[in-house]
Amino acid sequence: MQERAPSGKIVLVDYDPRWPELFQLQSERIRAALQSKALRIEHTGSTSVPGLAAKPVIDITLVVADSADEPAYLHPLESAGYVLRIREPEWHQHRMFKGADPQVNLHVFSAGCSEIERMLRFRDWLREHSADRDLYEQTKRALAQGEWEFVQNYADAKTEVIEAILARATEPG
Repeated sequence: MQERAPSGKIVLVDYDPRWPELFQLQSERIRAALQSKALRIEHTGSTSVPGLAAKPVIDITLVVADSADEPAYLHPLESAGYVLRIREPEWHQHRMFKGADPQVNLHVFSAGCSEIERMLRFRDWLREHSADRDLYEQTKRALAQGEWEFVQNYADAKTEVIEAILARATEPG
C-alpha cells in the first residue's frame, strides 16, 4: 500500500501558535488508543518549529516496539480516527496514517529507528538556529511556487537543503 496523493499547488501558511496545542490533543488521543504500546509520541515536521511557515498539517512521529507488527496498533489507531495510507516496509518499516480533524500525518516507526533521531535533530536544530530556519522557509516558499504532481516530489526537492542543515546539526562543537 502506497498512496501518492496528487497535489498541484503546495499551500504554505505562516506559523500558527495553536499547532502545539493541536499536537497535544492528538498525542492524548493516540496515547489513549495505544496506552503503553505508544513508546514515544513527538511533534515533528514544520508545524513543530515556532516561526516556521508550513503546510497546515500536524506531523506526528509515533514510536512503537515494532512498526511491522501492525496488529499491535492498527485497529486501535483506526478506532481513534486514523486511516492507514502508506506502508513502506523497505524504508524503516514506516507506516503513515492520516487524520482529518485537524489534518494529521501520523508516522509510525520502530523503537531504535535512525530516522526518528534524524527528524528530531532537524526539528531541534531549526528551533534553536534562526538562520537555518529562515533558509529552510525560503527554500520551501520558493519550491511552493511550482506545480507538483505529487506532494512527495515537493518533499524530495527539499532534500539538498535539509541535508546541508543536518550536516551543520551534526558537526562537533
